[in-house]
Amino acid sequence: MRIGETWGSKLLGIVNVILLLILSSCTLFPFIYILATSLAPIEQVLRGGIILWPERLSWDAYEAILFNDNFVRSIYVTLMVTVIGTLTNLILTAFMAYPLSKKGLGGRGFILFLVLFSMLFGGGMIPTYILVKSVGLLNSMWSLILPGAISAFNLIILKNFFQSIPEELEEAARIDGCRNFGVLFKIVLPLSMPALATFTLFYAVGNWNQFFNAVLYITKPSLWTVQVFLRQMIFQGSTQDLIGQAGVISGVEIIPTTIQMAAIVVSTVPILIVYPFLQKHFAQGVMLGSVKG
Repeated sequence: MRIGETWGSKLLGIVNVILLLILSSCTLFPFIYILATSLAPIEQVLRGGIILWPERLSWDAYEAILFNDNFVRSIYVTLMVTVIGTLTNLILTAFMAYPLSKKGLGGRGFILFLVLFSMLFGGGMIPTYILVKSVGLLNSMWSLILPGAISAFNLIILKNFFQSIPEELEEAARIDGCRNFGVLFKIVLPLSMPALATFTLFYAVGNWNQFFNAVLYITKPSLWTVQVFLRQMIFQGSTQDLIGQAGVISGVEIIPTTIQMAAIVVSTVPILIVYPFLQKHFAQGVMLGSVKG
């Protein structure tokens, strides 16, 4: 026991650790169940019950998923929406946040008011659908990118972050001959990597999980995102129409449950792979720029 530490505080620390372990186990349980069920043999799944460890590894469900044209196409659409959408989000957010960080900008207060107003009030689903339809974005990947291209919350945080950068650096760059775009790309953005990495993660996760907009604006199965594909599998209660017709694995019976679990795992893995590369910037990027107004 450390100096100054009482038995009560030590007991409290032990209880906190136990509670955190229990909460962590509850959080991990669904992931373990999904992964184990996707890898379990058919006879173990048919017996019912909760599966936390497969009796033997069976990759049949993953073969049915990864070699199915419909699922692979949905993964491709989701990747395109995520990559192009995230780049669009970052570019537009940075290009709007930088001038708004300058107090001498004409109309700055009114524009910031509109940004804040959009956080509190929205046009609603029907007016937004009519707008997307009127500009010809229905059944297009751009309908999943442009309507939410700029997050008002991220815009304000990034604006505050830009304001925290010393103005002397920008003035020195202008003395050396840099114009506004040069200052932005050579000074401001390189110093903003923690914030940009954080917003990359925010936007990428949001784009990867595109579901509601995809249901509203996409009617062509060839443009389904992976989330919509999973929704169709669950709503149908069977994978016969989406997976079974492909006949990827002949002579091996595969039940819908294992295929659904395998599809969930495959659709989750890419974002889990990206997260560790951006996680180190996550906390720093969120906190920086959150103090100044």
